[in-house]
Amino acid sequence: MKLRPITIVGIGDDGCAGLSSRAMGAVSAAHVLAGGERHLAFFPQFEGERIVLKNGLAHALDRIAEAANENNVCILASGDPMFFGIGATVIRRLGAEHVEVLPHPSSMQLAFARIGMKWDDAVFISLHGRSSQGFVTRLRSCAKVGVFTDPDNTPQRLAGAMLEHGQVGWRAWVCENLAGPDERIRAFSVVELANCADIGPLNFLVLVRNEEQSWRPPPAIPFIHEDDFAKRVPKKGLITKREVRLLSLAAMRIRCDSVVWDIGAGSGSVSIEAAMLAPQGRVYAIELDPEGIELCRENLRAHAIDNVQLVAGRAPEALADLEAPDAVFVGGSKGSMDEIVEAALERLRPGGRLVANAITLENSAEIHTALRKRGIVPEVTLLQVARAQPLARYLRFEALNPIQIFAAEKPSAGGSSV
Repeated sequence: MKLRPITIVGIGDDGCAGLSSRAMGAVSAAHVLAGGERHLAFFPQFEGERIVLKNGLAHALDRIAEAANENNVCILASGDPMFFGIGATVIRRLGAEHVEVLPHPSSMQLAFARIGMKWDDAVFISLHGRSSQGFVTRLRSCAKVGVFTDPDNTPQRLAGAMLEHGQVGWRAWVCENLAGPDERIRAFSVVELANCADIGPLNFLVLVRNEEQSWRPPPAIPFIHEDDFAKRVPKKGLITKREVRLLSLAAMRIRCDSVVWDIGAGSGSVSIEAAMLAPQGRVYAIELDPEGIELCRENLRAHAIDNVQLVAGRAPEALADLEAPDAVFVGGSKGSMDEIVEAALERLRPGGRLVANAITLENSAEIHTALRKRGIVPEVTLLQVARAQPLARYLRFEALNPIQIFAAEKPSAGGSSV
């Protein structure tokens, strides 16, 4: 079999001592050695060309591709290069047929081994070089989590975010310098971890719910009663009822990584349930009323949601700097429905969904006119809900306000929309 010119060797903090004979052979046969400064330092005797991987990989990969035309190249990577590592990036750039991967136990495997806990039922989250937004939201559906941290997303900072959102029912293990001479494993409560001051930069975080065996994940489809949200008492009837939210969110076709705009967010009920459906996505809650913004912030903390960004301002002006959405919900327009529909349709990704709710005939006419003038025939649902209420020892039905739900899809290029 023809040897592949590029070998990616996984390596741990124990350096050469932890490498297999095959991995050591790959390093010995290399004419070019690439890796982070920490990894390259394990091979001071190497006399060939060294390529330091830092500040982006594009330039380094170009040099590696060039060198591999005439030389054996070995790339050093932490742990298993194919598990939140650089392996996939290298293969995507250089081609799988040119690359061989020799994995090493990852920090995740070592961490769970050190604390004596199985990891096949854990969820893994990498915050290495990534935003921590949505971290707490993702925890809602997990009982056991392994977290790849970095100098910005430290265990202490993550624990602080958990505390802010009331997520204290966890046990945490911080595993530092795994397989290295100064390895350290410590267990904390969330409060203790948030206040710990002496955690090194090379660490892996394990989180396990205190009631792991009896805990069950939340429902796949949120259906939160409006009484479970803080709201403006004089305007209590204006919060979107849960039956309306259910159909509106379904019409938006939210995916796990969707970007959602909630225009006229009010108390944030739609934003919060949209965020639950898109734990790896982002929701922008646009609200003009300062009281509504504070209520929304309170509800986000109460429901342990951290992938909603509050935007104080009036639409459509407040939409200008937001990232392009996959779905837009319009719960309030302040008389600017035509302009909001224009902005939403312009910014929506092709195939994205626009959903707007109307209580009054006038509001319904505004939505319908705004869509039809742009050549869009919407789906329209008239929702009439009655809930049973006690009457002495009987139950009677009490009707809620009828709601019209308008839904439209942004057409792809050359397509039509319904």
